[in-house]
Amino acid sequence: MDWMAPLAAIAAAYLLGSISFAVIVSRAFGLADPRSYGSGNPGATNVLRSGRKAAALLTLLLDAFKGVLPVLAVRGLAPELGEPLVAAVALAAFLGHLYPVFFGFQGGKGVATAAGAIFALNPVLGLATLASFAMVVGFTRFVSLGSMVAAVFAPFYQLLIWGPGPIFLALLAMAFLLIWRHRSNIAKLRAGTEGRLGQKSASSR
Repeated sequence: MDWMAPLAAIAAAYLLGSISFAVIVSRAFGLADPRSYGSGNPGATNVLRSGRKAAALLTLLLDAFKGVLPVLAVRGLAPELGEPLVAAVALAAFLGHLYPVFFGFQGGKGVATAAGAIFALNPVLGLATLASFAMVVGFTRFVSLGSMVAAVFAPFYQLLIWGPGPIFLALLAMAFLLIWRHRSNIAKLRAGTEGRLGQKSASSR
């Protein structure tokens, strides 16, 4: 039936997003579970607190890949399904990272997966969003703040330059969810206790 292919694509994107590479990579490197130290977030930034830059970089790349692959697959294999499905699979992969079925629906904050999806959706938008992130992190060394600022600017850039549509709506949903997932970081930023980029956690060893 006509609805089965789009549904299968969305489900596959969610399942791919549900793979927690932070946990898998940490196990492969003989590191502690990233959910057990630092922010408790299974993501590249928290893996970096272990002191193993290679593990953090690999986690970052694999998490971004989860956002890239579904978008490129739909565009390459079923371009006739159109922009709404492309936007839907990008959002599904992001939701999989946030609420992974394979890890008790306890996932990360989705920054790398969102970034991968944005670059796959529109490389120019991806570069603009990355520039916003880099500027904030460069000045403050707060990855959480840079992530939230970039999340807000992504749908703004999309709306301003390319106009409204399914991709704008998907980016807007990602922005709201990403900021919601950073609510503990917002509290720490206000209290002055948020960790800065490169800061190690003693309990990660």
